[in-house]
Amino acid sequence: MRTHIVWDWNGTLFHDMAAVLGASNAAFATVGLPPLSLQEYREQYEIPIPRFYQRLLGRMPSQSEWEALDDAFHDRYRELSPDCALTDGVPELLGGWRSAPGRSQSLLSMYEHERLVPVVEGFGLSGHFLRVDGRTGASGGRKAGFLAAHLAALGPDLDRSRTVLVGDAVDDAEAALESGIHAVLYTGGSHTREKLAAVGVPVVDSLAEAVALAEQLG
Repeated sequence: MRTHIVWDWNGTLFHDMAAVLGASNAAFATVGLPPLSLQEYREQYEIPIPRFYQRLLGRMPSQSEWEALDDAFHDRYRELSPDCALTDGVPELLGGWRSAPGRSQSLLSMYEHERLVPVVEGFGLSGHFLRVDGRTGASGGRKAGFLAAHLAALGPDLDRSRTVLVGDAVDDAEAALESGIHAVLYTGGSHTREKLAAVGVPVVDSLAEAVALAEQLG
């Protein structure tokens, strides 16, 4: 049996918070909301995304507002994200984990699958993963259902007691716990440390720490 890591992409392996913040502020402008600082964003961010907008608006956005917010976010994100880079140390960490005996890894993102795959390939990372899965269908929802499908696709040899999801959001941990696997949360992405710590899973400040914890948990 092997120890397996399921990696998150945005805010975890891909250090894209500058693009996420710029895209979010572009979206906010469509409904008259003021821009947020990165700290304010990380304090307020929530999944499912409509609840994040509800928190800021003081009400649930209408269907037309949601569509305008979502379109504006993704349009601006596609403009800004090419300037973003991998999180420090990612190629070495992925390569080291892949080459170690009894180790495997995969990638699961809520970024649209058809856009995710070429980005991962562009960084030369695809060969490190057993699977690369992005979101199919509507945006803004939770990861739990996608994680369940991802784990099932990895096959019956996957030992869930030795599988760890590494992500940057509360939703990552909640999805992992619902699927019966471990979670480690990284503070370099979408949430403050305080919000991550409230979930009750390990919280780390670097992906190297996340890998070390995955070795212990697995």
